[in-house]
Amino acid sequence: MAAYLDLGSWDLACALNNAEHHTELNGVERLIVRRGQKFTINLLLRSGGYEPGKHSLSLTAETGPQPSEESCTKAVFCVSDDADETKWSATASSPSSGTLALAISAAPDAPIGRYSLTLDQFGYRVSLGEFLLLFNPWCPRDSVYLADEEELKEYVLSQDGIIYRGTYKYPIGSAWEFGQYEAGILDACLRVLEVNPKCLQDPGEDCSARSNPVYVTRVISAMVNSNDRDYGVLTGSWKEPFEDGMSPMSWRGSVGIMQQWHQSGCRAVRYGQCWVFAAVSCTVARALGIPCRVITNYLSAHDTNQNLVIERYIDEKGQPVNRTRDSIWNYHCWVESWMTRPDLSAGYDGWQASDSTPQEKSEDVFCCGPVPLKAIKEGQLNMKYDAPFVFAEVNADVKTFMKKPDGTTEEVISAAFVGQRISTKSVGSDQREDITHLYKYREGSEEERETFKRAEHLNKLQQDKDVGLDLKIKVSPSMMKGCDFDVFAVVKNNTATDRKCRLIFASRAVSYSGILGDDCGYKDLLNVELPPGGERSVPLRLNYSKYCDPLTEDNLIRLVALLQDRGTGDTILAVRNVILENPEIKIRVLGEPKVNRKLAAEITVKNPLPFPLNGCCFKVDGANLTGGKTITERLPSTVEAGQEAKVKVYFTPTHSGLRKLVVDFDSDKLCHVQGYRNVIIGK
Repeated sequence: MAAYLDLGSWDLACALNNAEHHTELNGVERLIVRRGQKFTINLLLRSGGYEPGKHSLSLTAETGPQPSEESCTKAVFCVSDDADETKWSATASSPSSGTLALAISAAPDAPIGRYSLTLDQFGYRVSLGEFLLLFNPWCPRDSVYLADEEELKEYVLSQDGIIYRGTYKYPIGSAWEFGQYEAGILDACLRVLEVNPKCLQDPGEDCSARSNPVYVTRVISAMVNSNDRDYGVLTGSWKEPFEDGMSPMSWRGSVGIMQQWHQSGCRAVRYGQCWVFAAVSCTVARALGIPCRVITNYLSAHDTNQNLVIERYIDEKGQPVNRTRDSIWNYHCWVESWMTRPDLSAGYDGWQASDSTPQEKSEDVFCCGPVPLKAIKEGQLNMKYDAPFVFAEVNADVKTFMKKPDGTTEEVISAAFVGQRISTKSVGSDQREDITHLYKYREGSEEERETFKRAEHLNKLQQDKDVGLDLKIKVSPSMMKGCDFDVFAVVKNNTATDRKCRLIFASRAVSYSGILGDDCGYKDLLNVELPPGGERSVPLRLNYSKYCDPLTEDNLIRLVALLQDRGTGDTILAVRNVILENPEIKIRVLGEPKVNRKLAAEITVKNPLPFPLNGCCFKVDGANLTGGKTITERLPSTVEAGQEAKVKVYFTPTHSGLRKLVVDFDSDKLCHVQGYRNVIIGK
């Protein structure tokens, strides 16, 4: 005769389990666990006790709208004497009279998502409740396993980071709040999976495929943008104005974006650009348990015709002529996620690049990756996914052609290059880590030559023509927004003969994606004479009165120098982007930072412009500091030239550890000035 336990109630032990599974920052009101690791549920008995030979217990864990054992979205398993780390399993113990503790382990390759758990005693079924199951980078059997504890803290647990912008000559790190453990964010991230088109078309197959981080990463890449007219998170825009949304420069973190998208019924948030797409992708990946980091590729190529060559056309004054969709962005951001690649041949596990910025379609969807970094470095362009596109971003050749008035073209000598100073935040510090070596071999090395041959990138193996003239652009050591300064075109004659040249030196405002604005300064010297071995430095004055109006939110100016040798007819082009520095935001925390203790921060910024600022506003965010909300402080009065704008804000930390207080300053004439302060919160 069947023996039944007299079950009174049960306890999911959320606080204990969540802490052991590194999910306690999501809260302890519900059970959130990771696959491949045991969690404990306590059954409270009204009478009697559990006897292994007498009582037979089984459990059913189900996820998705169409759970089935064939698709691994349903698991039925018995309570046994021994745990099995390779599949769903459970063991029982009696820590005290009247209590039965069930130690349950999810399979290390189980689909992630929302689960229900049911206890079965000879057909008598009791629902024990629901839980969330995430990837487990702490579990060696999980395909996202990451062995280094410091890297786990950085790439999974850290809720803030640094994203690099600026230029390759002057990288600028900006703080970003990923906020993956803020209230409601995990649910929003799971919603991204639930409304993706593949799930809507075939929910059973999609839920089953969520066991695979390669699949999930590809879904994230597609869903963070909304170009496929689906329920994507962000709409991209690379041109002002942004009046019907928020400027991409205004975002300081992912929390507001994810909250707005989720609370609006999955309507795309306006607007994002590459670093915003990358940062939101990082938030979703970390929330789901995939180690992830944001990277920046300076001078990033966008090769639209897949010939590994960026073709640029200019007129006789060095100004661009739009002939192709190829472009070079001042920088471009994407993410890398850590996982194994059992779908590829051996040796391609580790960091995988993926990109949510909508550029080109992959399998008829605006997404890119994941592709192993090793495949890019070795020129293995047949590797999934989208290896040719990412390879071109860091390795494409650049060819420049001058269009003549009669319609003919001739090639211009230009030392243009792509894929410089590929950067990410260092583990455990705010320093920049250069990871270019993970994407490409040292320039000129034999390994690089072999990579280009393997990728059939023969253009890169050709030697540039030497015409005996050298043209470079040099800049002043300090270029502050609001100041006048000089830039220099430096011409050198490396031959034994006199050279007579024409030099055109121009400057225009430019966005980070290469969209050109109005003129900021121009010089045309018809007769530049250079003796053998001679050098000449030609200055171009950039006055704030001239560049203030054309300048975009990116604070970038493109400098173009065009040198034409009157004797040989050779033309040399030099291009350089410069970034104008914003004033420093100073942040001073008042009092001893402790959990649940109200703190004050004094924030100041100096007006560097030659006229007053009106409508001054400070916005402050910080994971586990500002309660998932933005603190906004507006100044009622004008801030005169050279004077400081100052506010005091109050916040209450909710968790201990190292946190970032992120500040953004806006006004009518000085916008998107950003700064941050690390704050160590004591218990």
